[in-house]
Amino acid sequence: MTGHTTAPIGVGIVGANPAGSWAAATHLPALAALPEFRITAVATTNRASATAAAEAARARHAFTDAAELAAHPEVDLVVAAIKSTGHAAVVRAALAAGKHVVCEWPMGTSAAESAELTAAAVAADVVHTVVLQGYHSPSVNYVKDLLATGRIGAVSAVTIVAAGDPFGGGSIRPELAWSADPAKGSGLLTIMAGHVLGVLEHLAGELTEVAAVLATLHDELTVLGTGRSIPNRQPGQLALVGRLASGAAVAVTVHGGNADAPDGFALHIRGTEGTLSIGPLQSGMYMHWADWRIHLRSNDGSVEELHVPDHYRSVPPTLPTGPTAHVAGVYRETAAAITEGRAARPDFTVGLRQRRLLDAVTEAAETGVRQDVTEL
Repeated sequence: MTGHTTAPIGVGIVGANPAGSWAAATHLPALAALPEFRITAVATTNRASATAAAEAARARHAFTDAAELAAHPEVDLVVAAIKSTGHAAVVRAALAAGKHVVCEWPMGTSAAESAELTAAAVAADVVHTVVLQGYHSPSVNYVKDLLATGRIGAVSAVTIVAAGDPFGGGSIRPELAWSADPAKGSGLLTIMAGHVLGVLEHLAGELTEVAAVLATLHDELTVLGTGRSIPNRQPGQLALVGRLASGAAVAVTVHGGNADAPDGFALHIRGTEGTLSIGPLQSGMYMHWADWRIHLRSNDGSVEELHVPDHYRSVPPTLPTGPTAHVAGVYRETAAAITEGRAARPDFTVGLRQRRLLDAVTEAAETGVRQDVTEL
């Protein structure tokens, strides 16, 4: 893998519609804050929105075709920030043009599609990054280091209770109605549980076995503001138990609902020398977005609040706390990987493992048989 020697890195974003898109809300401000990058091109599904997106991003070029964007000489890095059903086509276009690529989570609509994209990205010898933002959370990485240095001794148990809203309730927002079909690749299991399990494995090491219950409580969903209903085949609740490579026991619950914003999370990590109890500093944040409030309870009963040291924050302080800052962390890592000619963290191989892990969770739930996940 060869390094990139000229700066800034030219970025082409597919899915940067300024009218309420995820890319406009997070990717564009994250990139604007980083001197390593320059947004050179955007693509959306129609000319009017592409032109508007280019103007909003101050990009010179607007496209309605991802392949044309990827082939442009001013684009070094292609970003797939559209619905999950479109990720594969954007990634294929980037790889065909020999460009580095950042892909939103999940990479594809299935493990098979994710495996195809991963093999192609490795063969193309480009930097490939999956947007599992928890890997670039200062709080997550601080706690990861606390565990690695034995601050609470050997980890014996991890418990997570996390929100899956806006998925899993009896109603759904119109812009998410398409996700009621499991074939589309997005929902409580793939999006919310995928991020939760990504944080878990980054923190404490890989799972080796899982058992699970998935519950689909609503056969139909009311599409908010429309007066219509749609069939639903997506699970809305997850309860998982498992074991880490270290031998520690794990219990994870991801609960769905209709809230506009999640009600937070609770993470408890029990060790031989103490327990870390963790929740969000801000309301309305998922665990892979939030800054964490961290308390250490030692075995002697003393309780200490721990604060994340400043050196864990790798992005400009001007960025607002939350998803934009963590997406900026993804880009800063991608820039370093391109410059240094190495793999990014997390790359598509990590994304593929997470996708296969979710399939194992589904298999465990459907069969009632505990699944070995040591070699995904």
